[in-house]
Amino acid sequence: MSSEKPIEFTRENIDLYLKEVAREYRKQGGRKAPAELILVGGASVLINYGFRNMTTDIDALIQATGVMKGAINCVGDRYGLPNGWLNADVMKTDSYSVKLSQFSAYYKTYSNIVTIRTVAAEYLIAMKLRSGRQYKSDLSDILGILAEHEKRGTPITMEQIRRAVTDLYGDWEVLPDSSQAFIQNVTENGHFNELYAQTVSDEKEIGTMLVQFVQNYPNTVTEKNVTEITDNLQKKADRATILASLRKNVKSGQTNTRTQDNHKR
Repeated sequence: MSSEKPIEFTRENIDLYLKEVAREYRKQGGRKAPAELILVGGASVLINYGFRNMTTDIDALIQATGVMKGAINCVGDRYGLPNGWLNADVMKTDSYSVKLSQFSAYYKTYSNIVTIRTVAAEYLIAMKLRSGRQYKSDLSDILGILAEHEKRGTPITMEQIRRAVTDLYGDWEVLPDSSQAFIQNVTENGHFNELYAQTVSDEKEIGTMLVQFVQNYPNTVTEKNVTEITDNLQKKADRATILASLRKNVKSGQTNTRTQDNHKR
């Protein structure tokens, strides 16, 4: 299989790789078996919006014959793409819903055999809220989507988001408490562009802390505890920031006191 070197997927090369997969799928025996890929996650964001530049893999719901796996591997080898560059791992996550195809939108068809669909707008927000990962791009993606729709003149309302969550997952309460609080706060306060920039910075910081934690404590982070660990890392970071601010204020106060004493003398 292909090498594990890092690669950045953009809107342009995603189109190229998907086109190649469709050609290979048809070539390997898929002529009489139409396939469908529903792009989710970062790939769906890239295709539908302009605020994000890249993603590290392509997440999709893959509805095809077994030939598709060989086609994906062949294209991966041809272009030196990493293992799992196009995968259906989303089906193992909480953000997956059997109803995703129902709320997806047509994008393109390649080689008259592979149809590409995407998840956009409030349904993509619903998926991101269900994940709610502070160490990934879930929260910043939500803000980017909200900001871009506001700029387009098609703002997404809280009512639409609630309906999308219910459509996909059956109940608003399936969302983590942190996600519920996040979306309620940002839709009430607005200023999506400013919040987007700050959230991107926060996500990078938390991601860096998580990488350091994994290096310090190998084999301790799992899919089940990663959210709890990142929450604790964030709290520690917040406490450190508060303490640093307090120390700065204390020193400033001491300096001001000494200055006043000098003036009195």
